[in-house]
Amino acid sequence: MSFATISTLKTQLAKGARANLFQIELTFPPTVVTTISSTSTALSNGMTLLCKAAAVPGFTIGVIEVPFRAGRRIKIAGDRTFADWSVTIMNDENHTLRNAFNAWVNYVSTSDYESTSKSLATDYYQTVKIKHLKADGSISRQYQLTDAYPTDVGALDLSFDSTDTLSEFTVNFQYHYLQAGNKDETFAPTADMTT
Repeated sequence: MSFATISTLKTQLAKGARANLFQIELTFPPTVVTTISSTSTALSNGMTLLCKAAAVPGFTIGVIEVPFRAGRRIKIAGDRTFADWSVTIMNDENHTLRNAFNAWVNYVSTSDYESTSKSLATDYYQTVKIKHLKADGSISRQYQLTDAYPTDVGALDLSFDSTDTLSEFTVNFQYHYLQAGNKDETFAPTADMTT
């Protein structure tokens, strides 16, 4: 990218996307909401996370190498794979979100998927929305993680040396598919992964 004048560069930089303007929206599984709401802590089914840091997930297209004559290889595009997604969450005094993520992980790990009376694997899949915001608070770009679920709730560090800081923890997610769109775009449902 080249600019003819400094004023042109300044104009473009003023419109740059800011890394600290974002919002994470998450819907917890109904069973988790019921479990947490049965205690004194209030948890909304769809809520915006107290998020300190996150990232737009990356993706990779694999390469299939087909051998050819004289050691040459033909490279063909393979399958698209998605990296794990991690988010750092600020902890409130009631540990609302930490309790919810612990309940979610517990729900995933203790479900009996062969029983007709208990949950199916798809019951713990949820949608995560990542919204990159403009300076005025409107949406610049949005991303959706389809069929996401937590696989790891990180440690909660405690220390007498940690003054003037909030308690925080990380959560790692797996998901099936990533969609990206503009502010007004509605994401179409993805094809069933089992068919």
